[in-house]
Amino acid sequence: MTAYIPRLAAIPYDVFANPAASLLLPIALGTTVGFSSRPKQTQRSYRAMKQPPLRPPPQVFGPVWTILYGLMGYAAHRAVTKFPSALASTDQMRTLYSVQLGLNLLWMPLFFGLRRPVLALVDIVSLVGLNGYLTYLYFSVDTTAGWCQVPYMAWLGFATYLTASVGYLNDWDISETKLGKRAS
Repeated sequence: MTAYIPRLAAIPYDVFANPAASLLLPIALGTTVGFSSRPKQTQRSYRAMKQPPLRPPPQVFGPVWTILYGLMGYAAHRAVTKFPSALASTDQMRTLYSVQLGLNLLWMPLFFGLRRPVLALVDIVSLVGLNGYLTYLYFSVDTTAGWCQVPYMAWLGFATYLTASVGYLNDWDISETKLGKRAS
């Protein structure tokens, strides 16, 4: 499968070669996207949506994602700097990681910025599939890298449940107009 992946604008190897850079890059990008989405407004919108059972309070997401971004960066560092897998080259793993990071960073603007839960659901389902494959590749190179992906995969599963449930419970319309009517 990975033999047909072109070398897209993947994150440079030097980032992966440096453990601190590999760890801090996803944290910095995730934090930037999180703060650019106006956290207070996002929390208000989140509270105004009909929510499924098991939903966490909005204050949980920042710390959880910070840990997960750190784990994914460390996993990528370990996997990319080890000998290549028989299943994928170092360049292919860098490209897959770069694509998954882009999809991850796209979810919040799709859901809270554009208010498009269907697109956010397509994004996160793609993210689950891509990371399932990436986790498989990581395990083939380095078990620690593979295990670092497991919490991320679990959270992505939970986030998929939340995305689909919120979309469904709100009739796939989480626009300001719809949420404003509900709050009135």
